[in-house]
Amino acid sequence: MALTLPSRQGAQYLETDVVLVGAGIMSATLALLLSELDPGLKTLVIERRPGPAEESSNPWNNAGTGHAGLCELNYSIEQPDGSVDISKAVKINEQFQVTRQLWAYLIEQGILKDPKAFINPTPHLTFVTGADHVAYMRARWEAMQGNVLFDSMRYSENQSEIAEWSPLLIEGRDPAELVGCSYDATGTDVDFGALTKEYLRITTSRGGEVAYNFEVSDIKPAGAAWLIKGDHTGGGHGIVVKAKKVFIGAGGYALHLLQRAGVPEANGYGLFPISGQFLTTSKRSVVSRHDTKVYGKASVGAPPMSVPHLDARIIAGDKYVLFGPFAGSSPKFLKHGSLFDLPLSLRPHNILPMLEVAKDNLPLVKYLAGQILLPPNKQLEALQQFYPEADLADWTMVQAGQRAQIIKKDEHGHGTLQFGTELVVGAGGTISGLLGASPGASTAAPIMLGLLEKCFPERLDAWRPLLTKIVPTWGKNLVDDPALAASTRTRTAEALGITPPQSR
Repeated sequence: MALTLPSRQGAQYLETDVVLVGAGIMSATLALLLSELDPGLKTLVIERRPGPAEESSNPWNNAGTGHAGLCELNYSIEQPDGSVDISKAVKINEQFQVTRQLWAYLIEQGILKDPKAFINPTPHLTFVTGADHVAYMRARWEAMQGNVLFDSMRYSENQSEIAEWSPLLIEGRDPAELVGCSYDATGTDVDFGALTKEYLRITTSRGGEVAYNFEVSDIKPAGAAWLIKGDHTGGGHGIVVKAKKVFIGAGGYALHLLQRAGVPEANGYGLFPISGQFLTTSKRSVVSRHDTKVYGKASVGAPPMSVPHLDARIIAGDKYVLFGPFAGSSPKFLKHGSLFDLPLSLRPHNILPMLEVAKDNLPLVKYLAGQILLPPNKQLEALQQFYPEADLADWTMVQAGQRAQIIKKDEHGHGTLQFGTELVVGAGGTISGLLGASPGASTAAPIMLGLLEKCFPERLDAWRPLLTKIVPTWGKNLVDDPALAASTRTRTAEALGITPPQSR
């Protein structure tokens, strides 16, 4: 149920078992898992916005890609000898298979009613041009051929065949241009905003509570528990909550709150904020002929989360095509954040790593500055690399979500920029927070299962039978067991109503 508080002066005092800060997909996933594992556990989600999924989980603030390493080239790293390391793509795919198993369990149990409300089959393609990029794509394809997780992937350098997969890529293109394209029909488009709302609906129907319009301003230890202070964003009464455990899933604000809580494990971390924009169209002649997600190769100096892609999207039942992202630089850590977010995050222990990252990533800084100043004709040129016959008049620019990438010290004590997510756990597992961005939402289930292991070790043995029912492959690597991988992928595809894998 939504939390209701009396309208009076002063703060309302509450006690609960677990406080989850932020009503995005991460907190919603954890709240749902806890309600399934122990219905008697009291949970409270605190959200500064008036509703759920208004930041990175909102479908307009992310790519909606069910990240599985099928099309994202930043997960398949080209080596100096020309070979391609696909280990990160394998890891991402393994993680997404865990997420799919959670969804399949919820559908099979009748807890989630309509999978089409949040997931739809959408083939994943990678498309490149030019001899060097095509050579890399061919090497990537060869590296993936022998892996059971990618056995449904096809590859072509034939424009006519690629046109059958995704016609807008080829129409109007020079027939002599060298192209390379991978295609996997098992890809998906996911509305993580709709999923977040459904998770929270289920959780509150079981007795969990959500407090909207409250911004957590302080977290302090109180013996074996924590005191969380929440200020009403409308100027009304605040709340003070005593909780046994705290999870901070507040996007870019997670680091700030870990710092306020005095969690030493957060020392040395900094954040590098990156904003983004997408061109979008709902023009029927475009959306009716593009039903794929097409990723390309990032420009020199671009961050991995800025890999260009032409995405078919279904949002609230309506079809769109998005292109981007066009990255930018902003000191905000959230889309609805403050211009003071970055300077207020500075601490003596993270200033040096952040300065080192700025010094060592001048091409990235230059790229972001160039993106901010990119004129419409250059935006069109970028779009036409994927869709040669695109007309800018059909497209509208929309602001995407804000990403706060991790800066941390490496083994030598130097600051490095990390592109991923990282769980920070302190005080014997009683407080935790998630830092970072992509692949984010697609890996919410395995990340939260990892949190359960670190933050609820005393309950894990009792929960294990149900957890292995929810995720039968928990603790196993599918890549090591082709039969298990095939049966798992087929089972989840059938439950979700998406394309089952078919080997070449």
